[in-house]
Amino acid sequence: MSERKPFIAANWKMFKTVGEAVAFTEAIQKEVGPLVDREVILAPPFTALAAVRGLMRAEGYRLAAQNCHWEEKGAFTGEVSLPMLRDVGCDFVILGHSERRHVFGETDGDVARKVAAAIRHRIPPVLCVGEKLEEREDGRTAAVVERQLSSALAGLGPSDVGELVIAYEPVWAIGTGRTASPEQAQEVHASIRERCAAVFDKDIANRVRIVYGGSVKPDNVDALMAQPDIDGLLVGGASLELASFRRIVQFVKL
Repeated sequence: MSERKPFIAANWKMFKTVGEAVAFTEAIQKEVGPLVDREVILAPPFTALAAVRGLMRAEGYRLAAQNCHWEEKGAFTGEVSLPMLRDVGCDFVILGHSERRHVFGETDGDVARKVAAAIRHRIPPVLCVGEKLEEREDGRTAAVVERQLSSALAGLGPSDVGELVIAYEPVWAIGTGRTASPEQAQEVHASIRERCAAVFDKDIANRVRIVYGGSVKPDNVDALMAQPDIDGLLVGGASLELASFRRIVQFVKL
């Protein structure tokens, strides 16, 4: 029986004002209540981080930032540092999201620097990996994911892993309405765990939470969460509406 606690994250991207984020945070805690057997992670825009943190009173709710810079300070207009995220109370930071890679041009090297910096500052990263549609159709899913993982984990030791979370998010399934089947997602999740075992060891690999992201919805959450190596979900659009995200948080263990 796995002891990995399910990790259900709401990535609000560039949505929700401070007032909207506050209302959602209050409502989800009221309607779902305290959580012991799973964690809910809210990742609002930077402008709402402090307000959301101030309202997290129920057990089982944690805060994540959507990105960071790898430097502690400097002339980097528009960037946010890890000490700033620690100061505001972030528990996690999402790194290498497909939109950061493919819209904003972040390289594997950029993501690796951010991962190393997050670990130095003791803010566990949610490391995102995943392939584009043409890469899947060409049979390169495993190679792409292994390349992204190898780059991000290079130089890390077993003691660095801690609460590291890995998010498999096939680019072709993000915001498209297309979802990897539970079996497709499980296959990649299992290969990620095998890669972690090769880089570190089997015990560490069995502790790392690997979550799925890509058009997660209330009607597919139970089947996804029934897979042995899917430890949670990184939810985009379906996390913006209270009713749909509440159903995802309250997934049924099949």
